[in-house]
Order: sequence, then C-alpha cells, then structure tokens
Amino acid sequence: MHKPRLWTRPFIFLILANLFTFMSFQMLLPNLPPYIESIGGSTLEVGLITTTFAFAAIVIRPFIGHLLMTRARKLLILIGAGALLLLTMMYPLTQVVFFLLVIRFIHGLAWGWSTTVNGTAAVDIVPRRRVGEGMGYFGLSVTVGMIMAPSLGIYLYQNYSFSLLVWISAALGIIALLLFSVTSFTTPDQVYENQKNPPRFSFKDALIEKRSWYPALVTILNTFGYGAVVTYIVIFGNEQGLDGTFLFYFFNAVLATVSRPVTGRYFDKRGPWNLIIVCSVISFIAMWVLASADSNLDLIIAGALFGAGYGSMMPALQAWVISKTSIERSGIANGMYYSSIDLGIGASALVLGFIYQFVNTAALFKISSFLFLVVMVLTVIDLRRQTEPWQSPQ
Repeated sequence: MHKPRLWTRPFIFLILANLFTFMSFQMLLPNLPPYIESIGGSTLEVGLITTTFAFAAIVIRPFIGHLLMTRARKLLILIGAGALLLLTMMYPLTQVVFFLLVIRFIHGLAWGWSTTVNGTAAVDIVPRRRVGEGMGYFGLSVTVGMIMAPSLGIYLYQNYSFSLLVWISAALGIIALLLFSVTSFTTPDQVYENQKNPPRFSFKDALIEKRSWYPALVTILNTFGYGAVVTYIVIFGNEQGLDGTFLFYFFNAVLATVSRPVTGRYFDKRGPWNLIIVCSVISFIAMWVLASADSNLDLIIAGALFGAGYGSMMPALQAWVISKTSIERSGIANGMYYSSIDLGIGASALVLGFIYQFVNTAALFKISSFLFLVVMVLTVIDLRRQTEPWQSPQ
C-alpha cells in the first residue's frame, strides 16, 4: 500500500517553528529556580515558580481545546506565539518574586494556548496512517527543544547574565513567530461543520478525552521524573562542583534525535507498549546515574541514557494519546497530553520542593526515579489487556 506523503513544506515549517518555540521557552526553565534563589526567594517559592506556571497552562487548555473544534488554526497559532514572545521579554523588568510569579502565571496561560494549538496543527497535517512516525518527528522538535535549549540557557546564565539569557530567548521567539506566519495550515472539514452548529462547552469534556485518559495518566507519572531534573539539575551541579551540567542536556538531545526515526516507525508497526516499557527502565537507570554523578563523564552517560529513554517515550505517549481519539477531538486530546506534562512537572516541583527541605538533590532524583517503574508497570498492565493486534490509526 502506498504511504501518504509526510514531508510537506507546511510540516517542515511547523516542526522548525515549534522547535524555536520550545527552545525559547526551555532556555529559561532550568535557570528560573537558581535565579529566584539569587534574588532572595525561598525553597517554597522555587517550587511555586514551576507549579503556578503548570496550573495556568492546565486551566487554559480546555478552553483552547474547545475553541479548536470551531476555529481555523493559523490565527490561534499566531496569537499564542506573539503572547509567548511578549511575556518572555517581561522577566527582566522586575526582581520582586511576587511579580515574577504573576508573570509566570500569565506565561503559563500563553504556553498552554500555544502548545495545544501547535500540536493540534501537527495532527491535522500528519496522515493518520503515519501518526506515530509523523508525531515522532514533530515530537522531536519538542524533545530537542526541551533538552538542547536548557544546556545553552545554563551556559548563558552561568557565564553571562540572566538578562542576556532572556533576550536571546526572545530572539528565538521572534524566529518562531516569523516561521509560523509563512506556514500554511490544514483545518479539518469537521471544524467548519461545527461552526454551523457549535458544540456546547463543558470544562470537564474539554479537559479530558475519556478514550485517552490511560496514556495521559502514564504521561503524568513519566514527566514527574523530568520535573525533578529540570528544576534541580543546575542546583545539583553547583552542589557537586560540576561545570558541565549543559553536557547532560546536550547528549540527551543527541540520543533522543538519533533514536527518533526507529522509535516512530516501531510505534506505527507494533504500538506503544514494548517501546515504553524498555524506555522507562532506561530512564530509571539514567536517574540513578545522575544522582551518583561526581564528574562530567557521569553527566554525559546520564544524559545519553535519559535521551534514549525519556526522549523516546514522550512522542510515543503523544501518539498513543492521539491514536485513541477521533480527528475532531484531537485538539482536546492533544491539550490533555500537554496538560499531563505540565501536571507531572508541576506536581514534581511542588512535592520535591517540600522534600528538598530535608534531603539533598541527589535524593530527589532517586525518589522521582521510581515513577518510571510505575510507568513500566502500568504499561505492562495495559499491554496484557489488549485482545487484538495493534493497528495504526487510519
């Protein structure tokens, strides 16, 4: 059977634009906790800088998910990219922790908006028969942005200034906005049909896609471990006297990129289960290597393992979530997927922020690592419930 074309110009432009969006945002993420500490923030406020953001992103997604059922994509995408750019440039304007928390909350609203519409636009462009492969490549823009940009951000923050970090982040946001503006987007016919008879809004229905709840739960638990890394790895590096923290992110990105073509095709042929089981074990091992790191070589090994494990799991989880729903509700399912990421990271920051008062950062990594074993167990349970061979969505 002839495969539908995947690598179209809109798909390539969307991947590049989304990459710059995630790089712009992720450059700031690991540096905000030490920055908050440097201006007098407490350990609780360090956790809140992540938690308030995640809460805002989760709150907005049901509304944008419902909006995507009746609105064309491009204007929504440009609004999200523009809002992210504006809010990024606001961080250097104050050193008062309270106002930074307010900016962070609004930034979370914009992030929830943008990630939902961008991911839904990808679902619209990717042929359903190649959803695992297509969303795997789109997910690569997410994963590489989440992994590569922090290393650059950490380098800039440690060697220059927070203000320079913000302005370079804003420059990447401008590139993303320009790329989005010249990209042609596909809007499903069902969306135009819904405009004639708009569906009733229900916060619960727009927040949760019932058919996709199980992989969304797995995603929450999976991102808990990443939340520990992104919130505390710079602080951990400072405690250990390691100057190569960025190497963790760099080799993370390399392994996530190298493994993506293989894992995407495997998903389309065999489904998500065995892939996620293996990757969750690799991620567990990576967290213990990181927790024991006392040299840059240890950081490289931990980063490579985490890229192969966590970096391969995330696009597989997104494709799993999408594969269980219909095209017209893909925006809601996609929003739930990204909310699951933010909920996992936000919960991690809040819970570990409390535990951090009593233990060191290495212990935080060890504690959060066990969530990857829970991911493995839940995936095994779902695999055993399957009664029919995997079929890629049509």
